[in-house]
Amino acid sequence: MSAPVVMPPRASALQNEFDVSHPIVGVVHLRPLPGAPSYDGESVRDIAAAGVRDALTLVNGGIDAVMIENASDQPFLRPDDIGHETVAALTAAGLEIRNAVDVPLGVTCVANGAIPGIAVAKAIGARWVRVNQWANAYVANEGFLNGEAAKALRYRNAIGAREVRIMADVHVKFGAHAITADRSIAEQATDAEWHLADVLIATGTRTGSPTQPAEVQEVRAGTNLPVIVGSGLDPEQLPSLFEVADGAIVGQWLKEDGRWWKPVDPRRVERLMTAAQAFRTRA
Repeated sequence: MSAPVVMPPRASALQNEFDVSHPIVGVVHLRPLPGAPSYDGESVRDIAAAGVRDALTLVNGGIDAVMIENASDQPFLRPDDIGHETVAALTAAGLEIRNAVDVPLGVTCVANGAIPGIAVAKAIGARWVRVNQWANAYVANEGFLNGEAAKALRYRNAIGAREVRIMADVHVKFGAHAITADRSIAEQATDAEWHLADVLIATGTRTGSPTQPAEVQEVRAGTNLPVIVGSGLDPEQLPSLFEVADGAIVGQWLKEDGRWWKPVDPRRVERLMTAAQAFRTRA
């Protein structure tokens, strides 16, 4: 199979957004939002307050950026079925978090809610959205999902949100690629770049599962874009992964007992950021 055709280099979204090398984004996993199967009637104000506490713990521990996610809404809906109530609650919580912390902010609206995520990001002043399937198609827990790039980019233009960048997963976790089954990870990375993503994400197979350096290298082989780690980073793995990756998104490991649904553990944040600073000093 021939090598993928890589696009010419363009300005690095990571360099434009962050003033440190190898930035680390900490995830705020919001409690179940209205409409979700596990939602128990908790007020959106209280949901947001819990998110603010986690965000402050992350930032006070030295994290470089924060990303909010409706992680407790599982099982997740397909993109076209994500309701107004989810967008409204994500926006309400995001505004409270935006007012509480002064670091770059991002949004994930799962599952694969690129357009709802862009709407929330525009409303709260977030700098990016994470999209699990940006190009091509895959079979996930939610069924057969198409890449959202074509519709989402047009929507982003329509609402004047070109400042909202796209962080796109390659070789998506919790799924099996369908049409792309005969395409290498490098070729899928090229597809995501040609679909105008700004940052590519290499990840493990599930939330918190380790990302392998070889996976990062395969993604990097098909793109000129920055490539970051999307799951499983911890202080022990950080040096080997940061030798090949440009940054990371970290959620589950930063929580108490390493459980994503628990509050952020300040001691874990300190450990991870100490390891990150040691790497940055050596690099």
